[in-house]
Amino acid sequence: MAEQEKLTVVQMIKEDGKVWGYGLSDGRRVSRDEGVALAKQGMLKDVTVAKRTETEYLRSLPDDNSHNNLGALPVVELTD
Repeated sequence: MAEQEKLTVVQMIKEDGKVWGYGLSDGRRVSRDEGVALAKQGMLKDVTVAKRTETEYLRSLPDDNSHNNLGALPVVELTD
């Protein structure tokens, strides 16, 4: 997939303070697992898949700009 066609993560979606998923540049909201699958397919730009214990999640590609890190994105809290 060409770089300009790849989607960008534009927001973090949390539930009870934990990452539930991600908001994408095309307007979709996807779960953490769906986001990981998209990244593994090469459909997301500027992120990589990381793993803590048995949980995979998205992580920003390292660079010298902390403003483009996933942790700096707007957060949406899921409500019941």
